[in-house]
Amino acid sequence: MAPKFRDVDQTTPLLHDCNNNNNNNNNSNINNGRLSNGSVVTGSTNSSATAIVHLTAGGDRKAGKPGALLPDPVAGRTLDHPTTNLDTLMHMLNGNLGTGILAMPDAFKNAGLYVGFFGTLAMGVICTHCMHLLVRCSHELCRRYGRPSLSYAEVGYCALDSGPRWAQPLAASFRRLINSFLLVMQLGLCCVYYLFVAVNVRELLDYLGCPVPVLTVLAYLLVPLAAMNMVRSLKLLTPTSLVASVLAIAGLAIAFLFLLQDLPHSGSVRPVSSWSTLPLYFGTVMYAFEGIGVVLPLENNMANPRDFIAWNGVLNTGMTIVVCLYSAVGFYGYLKYGEQAQGSVTLNLPNDALLAQIVRLLMAVAVLASYALQFYVPMTILAPAVTRHFRHRALAEYGLRLATVLLTFVLAAIIPNLGTFISLVGAVSTSTLALVFPPLIDLLTLWPARTERWRWTVLKDALIIAFGACGFFFGTAKSLATIFAGGPPDGGIH
Repeated sequence: MAPKFRDVDQTTPLLHDCNNNNNNNNNSNINNGRLSNGSVVTGSTNSSATAIVHLTAGGDRKAGKPGALLPDPVAGRTLDHPTTNLDTLMHMLNGNLGTGILAMPDAFKNAGLYVGFFGTLAMGVICTHCMHLLVRCSHELCRRYGRPSLSYAEVGYCALDSGPRWAQPLAASFRRLINSFLLVMQLGLCCVYYLFVAVNVRELLDYLGCPVPVLTVLAYLLVPLAAMNMVRSLKLLTPTSLVASVLAIAGLAIAFLFLLQDLPHSGSVRPVSSWSTLPLYFGTVMYAFEGIGVVLPLENNMANPRDFIAWNGVLNTGMTIVVCLYSAVGFYGYLKYGEQAQGSVTLNLPNDALLAQIVRLLMAVAVLASYALQFYVPMTILAPAVTRHFRHRALAEYGLRLATVLLTFVLAAIIPNLGTFISLVGAVSTSTLALVFPPLIDLLTLWPARTERWRWTVLKDALIIAFGACGFFFGTAKSLATIFAGGPPDGGIH
């Protein structure tokens, strides 16, 4: 039997134009019962009735035929500035090799050497699997609704809207919830990026004999950040992602010269930490896997999107590199600095060494260039909602971008502790978006056509959801308790 699902709610648009998709004729691919290619859409105007799209090579209608005849969402995309596989890989690395990787020694300090190492590998595999789930569900829901692409929030909306009847009224609320978490996560990332650059530039200026407060550095950074974030196209951000990825890898390579020198015996650090600090470890590692928010925007903007989730595609290649680097930096950073590991490994490097200052400069510039990519996601959420109230939408969007940059400046200025704030952002938003929502969306998407493997799918997705939920509650509670208690002043702005 073919899967059944509701008619899409046409009162609210499912796909916002992210300044790349050419949607002049695609505000809805369904017009008067036909897709843009002339294929027939069968359905009822009643929202509780079934609506099934059936396509053949010639657009003939065949009732009762299941999903193989549904439209190909990839073929329906029209992009003004599509990105190549290399562009997308650079964005993928850029979206993950940010401040999180430099906080990995601090994360291992809260978990222990071996728990941290094997835990990071396991969480990397789980996060990568959840990214695959999200993209595959997006493809399936695009087929059902005749859409070329969907954002994260719209994937959640369509999953509930076509899922169990009791869940359908919650679809709009679920979309708003996902957008809220995305805004918190991405703006939190931007704040941490902003503060990280300022702290490391302050250290570099101290080395050069020009000591200045971090707040002054934050103010000076406003101009380049505001200018960079006026770019509205993901394709045009490729050069900054390429520069950021190259500089980040170069900075990490030089940092390893310090991490691998005079390493103590592994017995000098704790193999397993206490249970009380494990939530901080979880939050920091989940923050490090910060790419979940850019997965669908990257895939939606690819010239060859089939290459994104292939077994040797962009997603697996990028995440393999990322997980290996995370594990290595955390393992050797904690082994080298032990309990003295700070919120960023660059702050542990000797202040009187020129190479250490070069590392700080390279990583600061790399993170500064990465800011625009993290800023892209909240703009795709905020811009359509805000600019529709203005006559000059382009001018309104530029004003919104400037106001949001100023907001991240204010938040970065009041963050008391870099390491703890990283853990809080990871526990609150990243764990939910990366571990809870994707398997939940997978279950709702598969609900209409439950197969023989349904029970195993439910068990697997339920375990991932439970793991993410535990990390969310315990990680958030521990991070807030540490912040309100004052916490150790590692990596703060003072």
